[in-house]
Amino acid sequence: MSAKILRGRVLSFMREPQGADDHEAYQYFEDGAVTISDGKIVAVGPFSASAEGEVVDHRPHLIMPGFIDLHLHYVQAQVVASYAGSLLEWLNSYTFVEEQQFAHQGHAGAIASAFFDELIRNGTTTAVAYCSSHPQSVDAFFAEAEKRNMLMVGGKVMMDRNAPEALCDTAQSSYDDTRSLIDRWHGRGRAFYAISPRFAITSTPEQMAAAQTLVSEFPDCYVQTHLSENDAEISFSMQLYPDAKDYTGIYEDYGLLGSKTLLGHCIHLNHREACVLAETRAVAVFCPTSNLFLGSGLFDRDRMAADGVRIGVATDIGGGTDYGMLATMAEGYKVLQLRGQRLNPLQSFYMMTLGNAQALSLERTIGRVAPGNAADLVVLDAGATPAMALRQKTIASLSEELFLLQTLGDDRSVVEVYIAGERTKFALEGLADALA
Repeated sequence: MSAKILRGRVLSFMREPQGADDHEAYQYFEDGAVTISDGKIVAVGPFSASAEGEVVDHRPHLIMPGFIDLHLHYVQAQVVASYAGSLLEWLNSYTFVEEQQFAHQGHAGAIASAFFDELIRNGTTTAVAYCSSHPQSVDAFFAEAEKRNMLMVGGKVMMDRNAPEALCDTAQSSYDDTRSLIDRWHGRGRAFYAISPRFAITSTPEQMAAAQTLVSEFPDCYVQTHLSENDAEISFSMQLYPDAKDYTGIYEDYGLLGSKTLLGHCIHLNHREACVLAETRAVAVFCPTSNLFLGSGLFDRDRMAADGVRIGVATDIGGGTDYGMLATMAEGYKVLQLRGQRLNPLQSFYMMTLGNAQALSLERTIGRVAPGNAADLVVLDAGATPAMALRQKTIASLSEELFLLQTLGDDRSVVEVYIAGERTKFALEGLADALA
């Protein structure tokens, strides 16, 4: 297959930047070339007119790794922007009602298709998703990802109490269903499975033990659940598991914490809990738009980092209010401002690319513009709207441009998305125009 060469300004991180002037943390080419063949990056460097291959000229735009989202619920696509006062009210009033619709294969397939369209529009090329408690919701999710050749992580939620009967499984059925889904999807193409006990409130000790068995049987799978999002949630969890040291201790007691464990929220952790996450190398996933929308609290990034906790970032659709990682990091910046903490733009873009890839231990596959990595890329325009174009006239550095994208950017700033080297946003919008 002949090579394809993407020309433009190319940015990729090599490690987490330690400050706004940490130029050694990233690689940047003002007139760069990304050479792609068979879905992978084969070369990165300055553009040369003598290079052989089809040239796609994206100048003056910025070419980066595709964005990675570590925590969302595809089955909540029609729950976004539902009015509620707190997490548990929101779950009972909207989420559990909507998720019952995923018993129907046709509904699951339709939502999966629309969900992936939104990811692509916003430049997200990999996401870690909760499906519903219905196995067919997982089949629809991974089938849609496979059709688009996207690297995705997902799993059926395990939940056998404190939810509507139509959503509840049992300890045994959740084990059987999860095992069957792992056999069907994990490692198939670009699919990875996540063993997914929803959270302590919706799982009995018997189901947590079933999850523990699955983790021991399939150590290469991910684990995802929720931790310490809301004060009422914490209190209820401790009533249900009175012998646990704390909320984190529940998952600790069942052997669910490890380097492939992704824990959504982690807002109200005590010092012991943070130390346990650090020791087990579990990942605390920061979900700023959701935490603000549901009034859950303010993530303490500096404290987590000081304790040695690995940190990721995510939209948390549908408690989150935007599919875009740009908007997510804009709100993340504001959350940390309220904490008296600074998040520089280089750190923001590191977090949604290489940082999240490292959280998945997939940095040699995604998250970098580097030879051997998948050609999952995003092309960004910092002047996509009149307000951005006006501000862009005064931009004097790469860091300022990134902050403009982070603060005012949205899906209009995403010029193109490449999945395994294939243009996808252009094709998506072309289809939409044809159907209009």
